[in-house]
Amino acid sequence: MNHPTVICLTPVRNEAWILERFLKCASLWADYIIIADQHSDDGSREIAQRFEKVILIDNSSQQYSESDRQKLLIEEARKISGPRLLITLDADEFLTANFMDSAEWLTVLNAPTGTVVKFQWANIRPDMATYWMPSTEFAWGFIDDGSEHVGTKIHSPRIPIPKNANSISLRDIRVLHYQYTDWERMKSKHRWYQCWERINHPERHAIDIYRQYHHMYAIPLNEIKVIPDDWKSEYDRQGIDMTSTCRTEKFRWDEEVLDLIQKYGALKFKREAIWDFDWSVLSELTGSNSVRDPRSKLDRYLHHWLERTQPDQDKLIVKAITKILRLLGW
Repeated sequence: MNHPTVICLTPVRNEAWILERFLKCASLWADYIIIADQHSDDGSREIAQRFEKVILIDNSSQQYSESDRQKLLIEEARKISGPRLLITLDADEFLTANFMDSAEWLTVLNAPTGTVVKFQWANIRPDMATYWMPSTEFAWGFIDDGSEHVGTKIHSPRIPIPKNANSISLRDIRVLHYQYTDWERMKSKHRWYQCWERINHPERHAIDIYRQYHHMYAIPLNEIKVIPDDWKSEYDRQGIDMTSTCRTEKFRWDEEVLDLIQKYGALKFKREAIWDFDWSVLSELTGSNSVRDPRSKLDRYLHHWLERTQPDQDKLIVKAITKILRLLGW
């Protein structure tokens, strides 16, 4: 049986911190890597252009829309003739290196068209030695049958998921997620997420937004595991560095959040947990209007309470207080 062409689909915007590592790893399993770049100015495009398997396309949109960028990637992949296996990964995500020896990989390659491939997500911690893994499966692979992709602006399905589609749930091959290896970068991104939620879903309670974007502070110790050797060993043998972290002091989301504060006013976001960052310093550096923390003493106390109770949110007393706070508009 002829195997499908394996195509990796990846959206990029200023991912130079990890993109070279990603492309080295993806080049081991993908026949093509389609990069949809959205106005990167950190050298991401130049990195992508160095790799033979990369097809670099432009995402010219000024807006954040996961649905739009996924359609762009899928449309480009469908220009490649013949059977196709689409694997959709962000630049900070890597297949575990055991795909080279795993029977699951052959199962995927031999699957019929229309099959959805589901992965488990191993979140790598800053120590680069341990991880935690949510129980949720993620549909990030698809034996393409031409089905329409239906997505959403944020936290969108990445692939077409036909009704009543067959699926394969992988248990040997996982996806290594490196977002949490740089904690400050992650915090910057999650501040932006919280502002996006407030603007686009004003009906959402601040408590619920907080809990969603601070889930990483409530991982039980018994869920933290040591990374198995075979998840990285083949990459090590290939000379791919999987342990260092390229850190920067500046993240694009900080300036984007500052722009949102300038546009909508600080009061719009006073209940979002974004005030651990000194916006007055950034506003001075960028020549913007000065920004002050708009929170009242009660707002500050409630943010402290949310932080303190994040691991205990399922306790009855915390649930009771949460219910009351929601009724009060929080």
